[in-house]
Amino acid sequence: MSVKPTVLKLGGSVITKKEKTLTPNLPAIERLTKEISRANVSPLVLVHGGGSFGHPLGYKNDATQTLGFCETHQAMVTLNKLIVDTLIRHNIPAVAVSPSSCVVTKSGRIHAMMEEPLKRLLQTGFVPVLYGDAVVDSDLGFTILSGDQLTAYLAVRLNASRIIMGIDLDGLYTTDPKVDSSARLIKRVTLEELKEMIEQIEESRVTDVTGGMLGKIVELMPVAERGIPSFIVNAAKPKNVYMALKCEKVIGTLVERG
Repeated sequence: MSVKPTVLKLGGSVITKKEKTLTPNLPAIERLTKEISRANVSPLVLVHGGGSFGHPLGYKNDATQTLGFCETHQAMVTLNKLIVDTLIRHNIPAVAVSPSSCVVTKSGRIHAMMEEPLKRLLQTGFVPVLYGDAVVDSDLGFTILSGDQLTAYLAVRLNASRIIMGIDLDGLYTTDPKVDSSARLIKRVTLEELKEMIEQIEESRVTDVTGGMLGKIVELMPVAERGIPSFIVNAAKPKNVYMALKCEKVIGTLVERG
């Protein structure tokens, strides 16, 4: 592609009410859509998480239950339609792209993806909207593909200019700020520092010391290795996503190669 796309990830904790199963956060979705429309960044790929639409069903139904796969996928389709409808209402040419129709994983990792339609959509000026989804897996039968893994994969495969990850925190912290008042925001982290951070987490045998950030850190490593910067920002705060898209100064964590 002549112009490198921006990949924007909206976390499920921002666009849904995680304490209530299958409940969207409609004011947040509306606000974020307005921010995306106002920023007018192109080409743009949007990925969103599942929050209360994906997680409860994903945990309740293991990989041996085909109905669990169907329920989880349908829940995500419902959330995706709501988001795409809102984007279109704000004059954004959004097109839903279902990962279950174009992705095959192997032991939970993306093994193959039909990328040509996605690239054609971007070249034509559309905004593809993908999401964490239940997908078929060559080893497991099927599994849950996280929006974070999908975001990182797309950034690498599409040679993106950057990733913007909108979560419900101001960025990456030294510890979980939701339970530790002494947690410090890390404004910039390099690839080497990421590797050290993961080693420390693994050595401490604590799986989630940064408030749900471990998985994001791991997924961003190959992105950083390719020289693609990622910016983690609090999408729950008004104007943050807009400012990040416009490259304006905003509180967050920059993840880059070095």
